[in-house]
Amino acid sequence: MTTYEQLTDILNRRIAIIDGAMGTMIQRYKLQEADYRGERFKDWPGDLKGNNDLLSITQPHIIKAIHREYLEAGADIIETDTFNAQAVSMADYEMQSLSYEMNVAAARLAKEAVAEYLAAHPGSGPRFVAGAIGPMNKTLSLSPDVNNPGYRAVTFDEIADAYSAQIGALIEGGADLLLVETIFDTLNAKAALFAIQRYFEEHHTTLPVMISGTITDASGRTLSGQTLEAFYISVAHARPLSIGLNCALGGAQMRPYVEELAQIATCYVSCYPNAGLPNAMGAYDERPEDTAAVIADFGRNGWINIVGGCCGTTPDHIRAIAAAVREMAPRKLPVLETTL
Repeated sequence: MTTYEQLTDILNRRIAIIDGAMGTMIQRYKLQEADYRGERFKDWPGDLKGNNDLLSITQPHIIKAIHREYLEAGADIIETDTFNAQAVSMADYEMQSLSYEMNVAAARLAKEAVAEYLAAHPGSGPRFVAGAIGPMNKTLSLSPDVNNPGYRAVTFDEIADAYSAQIGALIEGGADLLLVETIFDTLNAKAALFAIQRYFEEHHTTLPVMISGTITDASGRTLSGQTLEAFYISVAHARPLSIGLNCALGGAQMRPYVEELAQIATCYVSCYPNAGLPNAMGAYDERPEDTAAVIADFGRNGWINIVGGCCGTTPDHIRAIAAAVREMAPRKLPVLETTL
């Protein structure tokens, strides 16, 4: 069976589990500048602390250990540590030239973690690696200059080319599917989807694609101003395996948008919220059982196919979520009328 066939077989039978936050887990290690640099980059001219994507090269044992924890917690899909690992974002660290290496290394680490898990748990079923493609630190829809609303810090082609290099590296490293996630600017996402389709056509291949957007506040819109329905319509041409929501909100705040998406999406629906809203210190306090209870409600209503966690969630959250939805039927794909 192809990866697509394996995934659809699972999604038609049960609710699948994606992993939780990477950044939260990395913070637990309390890494310092020297840890990020490692031996190879000890003389790098700029600060590297906070460049989590670099850790797949300098601290691979940490990243693999995090993947292992999520697999043990019940994740069917784990994400590569590549949220910012494209040339545009890596320019902040003057590491544009290392973007390709970071993505290959991250995908290989995740694949190794899966292989080791399956070797230790024979017969436990397939596990998949999603190549994580984040939103980038520059946007095509908004000007960074309040005095010049027409100004853009980057072009569509520059973003598409940066994503193209990332996509090629993730696939070279062994990613089973691609996840365009935490979308706050649909035009950036469309550049990523364009780059994915271009890669597939040029290399005569295809992988399942997941898309996940971000509703930023109670307005029900993305940061660049789109409603959820408009966002869905804007990216549906990519024919994704799934479309969903992640980040910005906790599960309780995400509820009406998950319900809306479940009514309009013709593909599978994913949902991986934050562990509630951040406290005054920017940390997340929502307990695993509370996050799981919210997501279980989504499951009872028949809204979801893939669930997991974003900022603040841990393996304990994923374990609780997996247990909460284990016996629930997945959302059935609707047959929508196409008449005007």
